[in-house]
Amino acid sequence: MTDLVEVKEMSPTGLTPRQIVTELDKYVVGQAEAKRCVAIALRNRMRRQMVQDEIREEIKPKNILMIGPTGVGKTEISRRLARLTTCPFSKVEATKFTEVGYVGRDVESMVRDLVDMAIDMMREEEILHVEDRAEDVVTNQIVDALLPMTTESDPERVESAKKTRTKLREKLLAGDLEERMIEITTEEQINPQLDLFSQDGMDQMGINLGDMFSGIIPPNQKKHRLRIRDARPILFDQALDNLINMEDVRQSGLQLAEETGIIFLDEIDKIAAGGRQETGGPGVSRQGVQRDLLPLLEGTTVRTRYGTVSTENVLFIAAGAFNMSKPSDLIPELQGRLPIRVELDNLTADDFQRILREPKDALVKQYKALLGVEKVDLRFEEDAIDEIAHIAYELNQSTENIGARRLATVMEKLMEDISFSADEHQGETITINRDYVNNCLAGIVEDPDLSRYIL
Repeated sequence: MTDLVEVKEMSPTGLTPRQIVTELDKYVVGQAEAKRCVAIALRNRMRRQMVQDEIREEIKPKNILMIGPTGVGKTEISRRLARLTTCPFSKVEATKFTEVGYVGRDVESMVRDLVDMAIDMMREEEILHVEDRAEDVVTNQIVDALLPMTTESDPERVESAKKTRTKLREKLLAGDLEERMIEITTEEQINPQLDLFSQDGMDQMGINLGDMFSGIIPPNQKKHRLRIRDARPILFDQALDNLINMEDVRQSGLQLAEETGIIFLDEIDKIAAGGRQETGGPGVSRQGVQRDLLPLLEGTTVRTRYGTVSTENVLFIAAGAFNMSKPSDLIPELQGRLPIRVELDNLTADDFQRILREPKDALVKQYKALLGVEKVDLRFEEDAIDEIAHIAYELNQSTENIGARRLATVMEKLMEDISFSADEHQGETITINRDYVNNCLAGIVEDPDLSRYIL
């Protein structure tokens, strides 16, 4: 088995900052400064792993605060960043947490979620190393279920049984026996249900009851009669459990979370609304959440069901619109733990046009793919895309500015009739031009009250 504990040589990503920005450019339009900041932060995670031991411990991540109105790309940058990196990445919303002592999730649960993700990543990596062996084990178990090993002492019968088993194996590997019924035995560990309340809230148990009782209460064995195709995944999971050393996985997962973990804390402005001067009401709880966040960002030890984990080297990327508050409404200590500030720009009509055309997952491409399933060839003329972008921009200016999310509401309204009757136009080509866009949306756009409810 590979030594999973040696994760220090693993790099969060092999991409350079320039390559990271290039990848983000495929999905996020504009916001060059924000992309550069997160690219440098991500690359520095790898650089830290390669410096000398005596100074490595002194290099701490520089936490980032992204400031910008809703819909300009903050969350999208985090989503794409999570796919680029090979380190554990957890996205959480600040509004989900409450101060210790209040009903709700405590802030340390975000670290426990990160550890769970790291454990899953290490287990998946180890599965890649043992899956071939696991498949061999499953094949042998199925052959045994079809034709158990003979107990005969006659050499001729023993040889005949071996040949028959070999033929069964060949047919099994060729997929010819998937509908045959076999009997398998599964083990089900009984995990007693026990609700515990502690000063840290329901979220923090600190005890894995399943592990605690697994050595005391023997597993319950059950026999099942299943088709081979249904039995195979069950046997495969059992084989993996026997081949993987979960203690190594736990240790390496904890270390991976400590050394390379990234937490994206969205909507941090929601716990700053109202300012620091509030002395009662919900503002007190919001300040309490901020105070609870301080040790996590500074570096503390958090108990998880897999063991303790330090947050000293976890990178925190916070983001917020700050339309009802400002960054200075955060308590000073928390501001100090978010030293890198980057402000995202408002989107222009030109940005909307680029968002509709350039990204790999652009809305125009999505609708083409969806209607292509119905054998409808959907085409957008350039002037139609320009008009959609212009309408979305104007609606943002006249109503609430929700950024690029406005494009989704406009496009959905525009495509409503076509999407509803697509099955009646199979084999046809439908062209969307400026006139079609105006006919569909002009009435709504011209009536501000109507647009507020529909778009």
